[in-house]
Amino acid sequence: MRYRESKETVQDLNISPLIDMVFILLIFFMVSTTFVKDMKLDLERPAASSSSTASTKAVRLYIDNAGEVYLDGESIRSWVIQSRLRDLLKTKTQKSVLVVTDENVPSGKLVEVVDQARLAGASDVGVATEKEVGAMN
Repeated sequence: MRYRESKETVQDLNISPLIDMVFILLIFFMVSTTFVKDMKLDLERPAASSSSTASTKAVRLYIDNAGEVYLDGESIRSWVIQSRLRDLLKTKTQKSVLVVTDENVPSGKLVEVVDQARLAGASDVGVATEKEVGAMN
């Protein structure tokens, strides 16, 4: 009987396709990530001594000097606020709304927007302010 000589084969693992896939996934996640950024409205927020840091997960409504209301960067009418907020808050676990307003906005407009947010189902509605300099604690 003849025995065959076994040839030792060196098995090498080629990981270049794996590295390529990791880079492709990295690029995919970087491109598909959404970044939170505030609108480019120039607002002078009212000052308050009891201001605190707002949640970054809150839906933000902006009211400018002219009384225009903005949601997600686009101007919306007062009668549309409630339905648009209701749709947005359905997908959120934390149902909070932050109203960022200018100091010169009439209080009636602010109350109207806050009321529409509460009617839309927001459990927590806040108004963005700036901390007063030299406020008494």
